[in-house]
Amino acid sequence: MAETVHLDVVTRTRLVLSVDADFVELPGVLGALGVLPGHTPLLTKLGIGELMYRRDRAEAYLAIRGGFAEIMPDRVTVLAEGAEAPGEIDVEAAERERREMEEALKTADAAELDRMRARLQLAVTRLQVASRTSRS
Repeated sequence: MAETVHLDVVTRTRLVLSVDADFVELPGVLGALGVLPGHTPLLTKLGIGELMYRRDRAEAYLAIRGGFAEIMPDRVTVLAEGAEAPGEIDVEAAERERREMEEALKTADAAELDRMRARLQLAVTRLQVASRTSRS
């Protein structure tokens, strides 16, 4: 069995990340999904959240906005609607979006609720990822 799993994260416009990892955690629509080398093949839908990967005890993060992941014993391919590394996130814009969505949710009607919650979740995720640094 391989000691690492190769992780590729792509969007419609670019390759965001291509790296070997000891462990990958994905934001599945039903909760976090952990992947170790040798994982059973799986195709899963992703939600909004943090993608974390670890190599030699150092963790790194991306903000993911939906998509799909194909998991194989030796690789994980993420086809994301959006993906940002910490240094790519505009913290001021994310903070502004968080405040606006929190305020808008107070008066939102049922038709707007899910869309506004998703925008709030993305803003919060972007802020969390932007605040992270690699850990050993």
